Amino acid sequence: MAGTGVTAAVEWLVSVAPDPDACRGEWARNSRGVVLLPAGRRWDVLILPGELGRPTLDVLTRLIDRPGPVLSDFGDARMGFFVEPGTVSRWLGTGVRGAGQGTWIVVPHPGRASNGGVRWLIPPDGSGTLTDTPLLELAMHEAAAGPADGGGD
Repeated sequence: MAGTGVTAAVEWLVSVAPDPDACRGEWARNSRGVVLLPAGRRWDVLILPGELGRPTLDVLTRLIDRPGPVLSDFGDARMGFFVEPGTVSRWLGTGVRGAGQGTWIVVPHPGRASNGGVRWLIPPDGSGTLTDTPLLELAMHEAAAGPADGGGD
């Protein structure tokens, strides 16, 4: 991500922090390169198990040029898709966790590698782009169904 893109992404992320300056400072001081940010203000995060998240991201990137931000934890055991605020309170899917109003998430700096076990698969671009929830749900269904085998015997 180019320098101005990183700056825009940082500003978008810290805009939800109770103290944006302290958040920027923590990113600078924290050797793991992560901060805690509140969910539910500009985004919710739907957290999928890696075995569903990876194929879901593959489907999404075939459907659209660039989905919203996506986080992955150490080992890709879980993936977090940034969606519109309020999504978590309405979500009914089984096996999908959510971070919404009243919760906090670990967020790596968008322009540096993280040592904290959480990394961006798709970093924010600073524009506020989020993954469209109905499209994410469609991609999850397609991913869960598995690859088409092209017919049967």
